[in-house]
Amino acid sequence: MPSSTHKDRNWTLTEGWVSICGNILLFFLKLWVGLITGSVALTADAYHTLTDSISSGIVIVSGWVSSKPADEMHPFGHGRSDLISSVIIGVLLALIGFEFILKSVEQIQSGTGVDYGKAAIIVTVISILVKEAMAQFAFWAARKTENTILKADGWHHRTDALSSVVILIGILCGSFADWIDGALGILVSLMIFYASYEILRDSVSRLIGETPDRKVVDKIDALIEKMDLNVRPHHFHLHRYGDHIELTFHLTMDGDLTLEQAHDQAHRIEQALRDQMRIEATIHMEPQE
Repeated sequence: MPSSTHKDRNWTLTEGWVSICGNILLFFLKLWVGLITGSVALTADAYHTLTDSISSGIVIVSGWVSSKPADEMHPFGHGRSDLISSVIIGVLLALIGFEFILKSVEQIQSGTGVDYGKAAIIVTVISILVKEAMAQFAFWAARKTENTILKADGWHHRTDALSSVVILIGILCGSFADWIDGALGILVSLMIFYASYEILRDSVSRLIGETPDRKVVDKIDALIEKMDLNVRPHHFHLHRYGDHIELTFHLTMDGDLTLEQAHDQAHRIEQALRDQMRIEATIHMEPQE
């Protein structure tokens, strides 16, 4: 049977390749419609879709790098490459949002409309459906593997789908007012900025270091309590390196125990955490006062 780490890597690579193939197909469809209609919005949206292929390439590279085993220079593995890649995608989203605002303002100032035609409507609807399907697949893979970069890539697909929704609204309503497309473009830019903020906040927080999730601490407490060792864990510090998790905490125990007995109890707890929660623990033992 393949290991969980191997399965996680396979899902990461699969999502990356699905994204690249889907984005390249949509790029050529949007570019074709943009050129035949003379639409700046559709042409820009085509290149926006092409940038998703860049982020998907980062997903694949990250999946390969993060799966590399620990070595002398990186004793905790390479799992945090996922977080670094998430930061890159978050910054890329922010840049795309800024570009959308500029183009939207230019569109409003120009006061000119575009005759899109049925082809633009069909391609835009296809883009919305395909991009949302890709987003759902990325979110599902992220939940399955607990991989933040897959979640980031899912948001990238979602923002592209939203931008296509805006363009579709502009196509349907553009004949009523020339400024509608630009105004909705600014709205989507704000959505893109929010998605960028969410991704960067989560990834940067984990890179800096954060307190363990309360549910994880409760699960650790429950596991140790079932062992009936008359000990009290506290002062938890948890560090995530992709699928590799390092945990340090203090363990208050009977001060009359011999060093060998205390070590035996700590070792049993470390082994239980490794077997049941895939956590590598380091325990500081303290005598009860």
